[in-house]
Formats: sequence, C-alpha cells, structure tokens
Amino acid sequence: MSTPSADLVRYEVSDGIALITLNRPDRLNALLPGMGDIYAELLHRADADPQVRAIVVTGAGRGFCSGADLSVLAEGRDALDGYLDGQHVDTLPTAALRIGTPVATAINGPCAGIGFVLALCADARFAHPDATLSTSFSRLGLIAEYGVAWVLTRLAGLATATDLLLTGRTLTAAEAHDRGLVNAVDVDVVGAAMAWAHMVADNCSPAAMAVIKRQLLEVDTQDLSTAVDTSLAEMRAAFQRPDLGEAVMAKIEQRPPSFPGYAG
Repeated sequence: MSTPSADLVRYEVSDGIALITLNRPDRLNALLPGMGDIYAELLHRADADPQVRAIVVTGAGRGFCSGADLSVLAEGRDALDGYLDGQHVDTLPTAALRIGTPVATAINGPCAGIGFVLALCADARFAHPDATLSTSFSRLGLIAEYGVAWVLTRLAGLATATDLLLTGRTLTAAEAHDRGLVNAVDVDVVGAAMAWAHMVADNCSPAAMAVIKRQLLEVDTQDLSTAVDTSLAEMRAAFQRPDLGEAVMAKIEQRPPSFPGYAG
C-alpha cells in the first residue's frame, strides 16, 4: 500500500494550542496504515515546539475515529502488517502519554478500536453527547491492541477494563463519563477540550507539567520509597528553574504567569 498523504491528518497551531485533526470524514476517520505514524510525528512536532503549550486532537466530520480501515483486507491479509511494521510505543497513540506537552482529545463521534486507544491515551478526554466508544477487538477476533489493556486498566480499573475488552460492547458518552473514561460530556466538545488546553497553557508551567506527566507514567513501576526519592530530586531541579519565582511574582502582581516555553 502507498504511503498515506499527510493531509489525512491536519495540523494547525493557534494561540499556543496545536490542533490535530484526523481527516478522513467519509470513512469516519478510519486509520490507514501509516496514518498512525503521521499522527505520532505531529505529536512529537508539537512537543518540540516551545510555542505549543497544549495539544487538542479531534476528528473531521461526524466521527472521531472508527478504528483501522479494514478495507485494506481487499489487498490480502499481509496488508494488515502495515499497522504493525516498525511500530513501537513512540510511534503509536501511546506517544501522547510519553511526550511532555498535555494532550486533550475531543471525541466528537464514533470512536472504536485504535480510535478508542488514541482517545484514551490523552491526558484529558471530552465527548460529544452523541459520541460512542468501543474497544471492538474481541468482536473482530482481535486482541487488546496497542497497549490498551494497560491504558484502560489504569483509567477505569481492572473490572471495567475486563468488561469492555472481553465484550467489545459500545458505550454511550454518558456511560463513558460514569466509568471515568472521559472528563466531561459537552455539545461543543472541541470547545470543551480547547478550554481545558487553554487552562493548562495559560496557567501552568510547561516544564512542571512535563515532569508530572513522566511521574504519572512511572508510578506503577515504583515503590513508595522510589517515588518519594524521585520527587525529591525533581523538586530540587524545580527550585532551580525560574518558574517558581515567576509564579510568585505573578500572584503578587495579580497577572497571569509568563512561564518559559518547553521543548521535548
């Protein structure tokens, strides 16, 4: 299969926020082999830009991402290897968890399979009332793909992860919210995600958020002593950065803080 065009994933930056839009609305933004690579590359591009303080991800049209485009099966089963070849944690949706820049997903419609993984790998998730979410894998004879068993269990607990992965059933946005999979349900879902992005972009230290994201990612592999020791080392480093002094002065002068940019 030919390499997908870069315009299948749009990228724009405005007022410190990078907006990444999956752009196959006629296919509910189903991913072709290679589109995931483009998406991950854009995440890393935004993370390397000190002008970008937060990232919002959504889908064009009425869908977020309906999963992998299984029409590639028409080319034979080997065509599916394009979803696997050369892939690792930093070229997949999981890259959003490993970059320092905060990521919010605006789930504007159907969200399934790899789209479900992509949505959940954000730091904050917002859903339109008409959005639906499904793992889908077991109903297609597939397994829990792209690390979703790890991500889902951390977000919602083992019982919910087991239920959703084994049944492959579809959740409404309200059900997803009740289970802790999305932060909020909002008709203006992109606006809600943007509001969250601006809140962290305008008020929080990019360097601090990058460290906090790393701490959250590492916590499952640390005992308490290691977590405390790590936090003490990170505190010492934070004391040496200008961010704390700027935050204090901003409070005294009753103005928004002006933190240095971060480039991952």
